[in-house]
Amino acid sequence: MADEVVLLDFWPSPFGMRARIALAEKGIKYEYKEESIRDKSPLLLKMNPVHKMIPVLIHNGKPICESLIILEYIEEVWKDKYPLLPSDPYNKATARFWSDYVDKKVYVVGKKVWMTKGEEQENAKKEFIDILKVLEGELGDKPYFGGEKMGFLDVALVPYYSWFYSYETCGKFSIEVECPKLVSWAKKCMQKESVSKSLPEQEKVYGFVLELKKWHGID
Repeated sequence: MADEVVLLDFWPSPFGMRARIALAEKGIKYEYKEESIRDKSPLLLKMNPVHKMIPVLIHNGKPICESLIILEYIEEVWKDKYPLLPSDPYNKATARFWSDYVDKKVYVVGKKVWMTKGEEQENAKKEFIDILKVLEGELGDKPYFGGEKMGFLDVALVPYYSWFYSYETCGKFSIEVECPKLVSWAKKCMQKESVSKSLPEQEKVYGFVLELKKWHGID
């Protein structure tokens, strides 16, 4: 019996983009269902009753929630197709560590960059640049975080590239000036069809950010 794979997602979500990239890289056919952050579908509420958030991967009727857990699930179920995690236990643990760092730092502080202003924004911007520089240090001179090919951490981080323009425009700074190696890495990832077709245009994301700022009453 063929696998039935459904992805509940929301187009600007970097978390959803991770699942899209992994599924595309492994050549897994799936049904994409767009969700709304304001009007959540009965299916989403049923499949993720705890957090009520996207993304949710539904594989043969069973839901898997939380983007990094979804990535690991995709990796384990379809391990014969383009492995994302290294086989070496230490390297595997390292990839998981840095992916967790991305979740705890990039999203949270990046949100502060576009949601705040004045001194609070300046502090957030400085912290955000420091976080990206730490990641740039981890990248080093490798083509990808995964080494010679795109791996788990690359998939976890590259979705934020679609948000770079929003961070820069709201925070009035240049990520490429601060972290040229990181931007070069992101552009290399974008040369892969699995990435370029999974990430929305930066300007489109910025339009969404402007809507969010208006919704939150931020000028």
